[in-house]
Amino acid sequence: MDYFPIFVNLKQQPCLVVGAGEIAARKIALLAKAGATISVIAETISETVAAMQASHRLILQQKSFAASDVLGFRLVVSATDNLQTNQAVAKAATAHAILVNVVDNPALCSFIFPAIIDRSPIVAAVSSGGASPVLARLLRAKMESIIPASFGALAQLAEKFRAAVKLKLHSSAQRRIFWEQVLQGSIAELVFAGKINAAEQQLQQILDATENTPPQGEVYLVGAGPGDPDLLTFKALRLMQQADVVVYDHLVSAQVLELVRRDAEKIYVGKQRSQHSLPQESINELLASLAKAGKRVVRLKGGDPFIFGRGGEEIQTLMAQGIAFQVVPGITAASGCASYAGIPLTHRDHAQSCTFVTGHLKDNSVNLNWQQLACPQQTLVIYMGLLGLEKICAALIAHGSPADLPVAVIQQGTTANQRVIIGTLTTLPEKIAHQTIKPPTLIIIGTVVNLHSQLNWFNSSV
Repeated sequence: MDYFPIFVNLKQQPCLVVGAGEIAARKIALLAKAGATISVIAETISETVAAMQASHRLILQQKSFAASDVLGFRLVVSATDNLQTNQAVAKAATAHAILVNVVDNPALCSFIFPAIIDRSPIVAAVSSGGASPVLARLLRAKMESIIPASFGALAQLAEKFRAAVKLKLHSSAQRRIFWEQVLQGSIAELVFAGKINAAEQQLQQILDATENTPPQGEVYLVGAGPGDPDLLTFKALRLMQQADVVVYDHLVSAQVLELVRRDAEKIYVGKQRSQHSLPQESINELLASLAKAGKRVVRLKGGDPFIFGRGGEEIQTLMAQGIAFQVVPGITAASGCASYAGIPLTHRDHAQSCTFVTGHLKDNSVNLNWQQLACPQQTLVIYMGLLGLEKICAALIAHGSPADLPVAVIQQGTTANQRVIIGTLTTLPEKIAHQTIKPPTLIIIGTVVNLHSQLNWFNSSV
């Protein structure tokens, strides 16, 4: 994070703008909108800025800039086309610990102007850190198109009832749940339709009917997908944003975890090779105890909760203890990683079926139905099989699979760290033995792997 996003109250605060051209006029308009008291210093005052004097109560000084001019100001903007003047302004403001912005020169700035979406009192700001102001404006345009103009009215409604809600509902958790329900339902739609009185009446009715009782806990088993945050479902993202606690494992990518509500408690329960932070039974009980304490709990699981995710075991515990829960499917690793690797799991020329198995070693052995897995015209997808890959390949050959049957190992599929390593049942174990493979990984076996070289679209392979 190059710049810390912060909103500053400039109402009746003294601000200085050095320069009085068209660019300076735009900055003056923004500062005036925030209620600042604005002084302008410039050798030449443009007609545009002169015309703003009365409406914005500008204090105009037609003179050259001097270092002492910054004294007494809360914030300074330099908007001249003279580099030496801009440097002098930045130096003087910095010497007195005054916030300074030099237009189009991030190196001289202690703050920058973001692209602003104004739905006062709701204000959103987008910044590229000065790297690409045009890109920030394009993103602002997208946000403008999806945020109704009446969002400000919705915020004003919430402000009007804030004290009453706080008086009725004593805990912050109760109030947060109440407002989440109110601001996303029919009341919000009434506001967007301009029916403010009807919205107020409905909100008051809901508040009157709301009991001051502890919130009921609930557990959401959410599939986080194989790693790319863009593959999350809308429902997954919504629940991640309203959770009080997030229980996650090592298969959840850092990018996905970033989308969790900022103030939610995060509990890591990851399980890796012979390294369990918590055994499964303890995870089951943890989810139950958190929900009993009134928490809304997201159990964030890599891939899909019901495909080698042990989600079934977790909800059995919740059902036995009468705890409410929801299950949100996710894109499983087989589907996501295969797609990003350009390997169709089925193809009429190669495979009419696909089998998912886990290759996890137990007692140093992999116990699978090898006779079935060695059948031709199918795709075999193996989760957690990297450690046992040599044994898997040998067993398939021993049960009739061709020694030259193609195999792909996909490392950290769908992410920027994705690698696809191609070989055969004979060659791949030795090939990966000389490389550093970073989990999570997925193994795909079958002639569909041959299509990778033709259909690979995401990144390079080995």
